[in-house]
Amino acid sequence: MSGCGTVRVLVTGALGFIGHHLCLHLADKGFEVYGVDNMFRGDEGRVRLLGERGVYTAAIDVRNLEALASYMLRVKPDAVVHLAALISTDESFEKPLLYEDVNIRGTISVVLASNRAGVQRLVYVSSAAVYGEPRYLPVDEEHPTNPISPYGATKLAGEHLSRTLFEGERHVVILRPFNVYGPGQSREYAGVVAKFLERLARGEPPVIYGDGRQTRDLVYVADVVEALERALEVEVDGNAVVNVGTGRPVTINELAYRMIRIAGADVKPIYAPPRRGDIRHSYASISRAVSLLRWRPRVSLEEGLEETIKAFFSEQGGAGS
Repeated sequence: MSGCGTVRVLVTGALGFIGHHLCLHLADKGFEVYGVDNMFRGDEGRVRLLGERGVYTAAIDVRNLEALASYMLRVKPDAVVHLAALISTDESFEKPLLYEDVNIRGTISVVLASNRAGVQRLVYVSSAAVYGEPRYLPVDEEHPTNPISPYGATKLAGEHLSRTLFEGERHVVILRPFNVYGPGQSREYAGVVAKFLERLARGEPPVIYGDGRQTRDLVYVADVVEALERALEVEVDGNAVVNVGTGRPVTINELAYRMIRIAGADVKPIYAPPRRGDIRHSYASISRAVSLLRWRPRVSLEEGLEETIKAFFSEQGGAGS
């Protein structure tokens, strides 16, 4: 299967941060793209932009199996990328039943609807949160899974459900992104870059939880959507699990000072107590992504932060410039 203009892909969570970038990317590559979103964000600008690129977005909650299956039977996608999910670690502690409903029941619904429609490839977008606190670094796909938040637990459950329920002949490819960032990332996505950027735009210092020496693997959204495209196309003998990261850790302190410099802000980070569910150190082994998907990240952290900050200030009408 290749982006030849005849391949139909349905993307759940099409108006979300990664979903929106993915739909635009696939449309540009010649895929026939359909989006599904509950429209909770009410982002008419994204709906309009997708429409201009030939991507129709249906207002369907993924938990609604009958509506989703009916739509898939009409569209008849060759492949589905399942991105729709609740994604805040903090919120998952406060609303674990809601996270179970959306992330687990929603995934079951997507898989069953895909089976009814004869979908051949399912790409399930999981999270590095399934690993929990790493026992060794870098984290490879054979690392034990031991999530330390309800969010991570629901994403791991989604992996198991996808593998056990999906009937498509081209199997399930599960991607585990590490810390994704880029233009259009909202605070809802719970990304440290987005949180720092919001405060910098208001002239406020970034807040670092803990001592700032914890590390993260930050991967730019344009690289992630390329990995997702490869996951649609790769041929596998069975279900596959693949990390998506850079393999290069950065400390939160370093990240904060880089962003302050790029934004031209005259502030210093402030520190707060560590948060529940935060992992101390994490970065990915991407050897499987390189060998199986023929994928490597191309955007450096400096380039990605510059693009993200420039786009954010542009949307804010020049704030912070």
